[in-house]
Amino acid sequence: MYAIIDIETTGGSARTEKITEIAIYLHDGEKITGEFVSLVNPERNIPYFITNLTGITNEMVEDAPRFYEIAKTVVELTDGRTFVAHNARFDYSFLRQEFKSLGFNYKRNMLDTVTLGRKLIPGHRSYSLGNICRDLNIVINGRHRAAGDALATVKLFEIFLEKDREINGMRSSLMRNTRVSKLNPKLDIAKVDSIPEEPGVYYFYDESGELIYIGKSRNLRQRIGTHLSNNTTNRAMEMRDLIADIDWELTGSELIALLRESSEIKENKPFYNRAQKRSTFQWGIYSFTDKKGYLNFSYGPVRIEEEPLSLFTSREKAKGKLESLVSNYNLCQGLSGLYETGGPCFQYHVGICKGACCGKEPPEKYNERAAHAVDEFIFARRNFFIVDKGRETEEKCVVKMVNGKYYGYGYFNINDMGFGLTALHECIKQLPDNRDVQVILKQYLRSNKVEKIIEF
Repeated sequence: MYAIIDIETTGGSARTEKITEIAIYLHDGEKITGEFVSLVNPERNIPYFITNLTGITNEMVEDAPRFYEIAKTVVELTDGRTFVAHNARFDYSFLRQEFKSLGFNYKRNMLDTVTLGRKLIPGHRSYSLGNICRDLNIVINGRHRAAGDALATVKLFEIFLEKDREINGMRSSLMRNTRVSKLNPKLDIAKVDSIPEEPGVYYFYDESGELIYIGKSRNLRQRIGTHLSNNTTNRAMEMRDLIADIDWELTGSELIALLRESSEIKENKPFYNRAQKRSTFQWGIYSFTDKKGYLNFSYGPVRIEEEPLSLFTSREKAKGKLESLVSNYNLCQGLSGLYETGGPCFQYHVGICKGACCGKEPPEKYNERAAHAVDEFIFARRNFFIVDKGRETEEKCVVKMVNGKYYGYGYFNINDMGFGLTALHECIKQLPDNRDVQVILKQYLRSNKVEKIIEF
């Protein structure tokens, strides 16, 4: 017995956004046996880019029931049934969050038709709902509306059921679980089996529902599996034994996963993130102008009272970056914290340094090169968008920078670009800038290719 579900929302995060429409189709494995479709008043403004995508306006939901008014119906319709959806984690996480706000722990066995599709009909270029339905000649009447997408998922699910029976006989294997040993007995193994092999942020909860750890990975299934089979340290095994529930959110881009992980650890301070002996960035590179007017550099442990040019995960990486700057810009070892002496540095003695350390090179000339070194830590572009892949084929993620500072990120549908940069500005969720975020962005852009950078 199944409940095939689709929801529309005000945005992509179950923690901060709300449901605007829900469709539930009851299915007995052969046919639809019941249905429920309703708009939902999210009790907040629907962003323009969401309205442009779904067609659902603020006026349409103004007189619709609030979620708490339909909550009992949702519970009763899905009771004893397997929760089925396309990219099920998205829909399931929103319903879980809505019920959590009402003080109700909503839990159902879950099947994701994306995962089923990859297992049963491998080889397709994309398993997004639009693309896989196009490949299988399934017509979607009302794309990005709950009823239209849910009915398309019904047809998709029926194809998968038939395919599964062809492979495994009448005893369907869709609900067969792979047992994982040495785990908390309250952990839902079906949920573990549904974890996608995609970038995202993941959350571990204990039996009381308290968040105990936040992580990120470019491959969620692989990384979470590592946690659940980790016997390397007492701390790792202790945390593994406490994991009674797992949640995750796909990000599409590893960059968004890095930014979300950093932000949410700061906001939530989970115990096993706090309990780490070291935070991510403990070493920094600093700059200052000495009494003679020379621009100096140094490296050392992070100091709360000073703002570093950049942060690093180890002493070796900070020192290595300084050595690279000295080599690339012909800087003085003595003025870069790499050679302790009261007189000329070693490289001056061998004819490499031009003598800033002993006054032979005037500060104005030396500082020109030193300033170029500083520029490596500052975004050359001041106002720009970083555009990278999204969670689906038709979607992109975007990070917004204003005056060289992090402004926030969001997602947009590539089919909505008819109104230009407005789509990018509209989809951004504003978030705080900080040193860790600056380092994440700079290091990521230095080490990884993104799809596009757009200045504005």
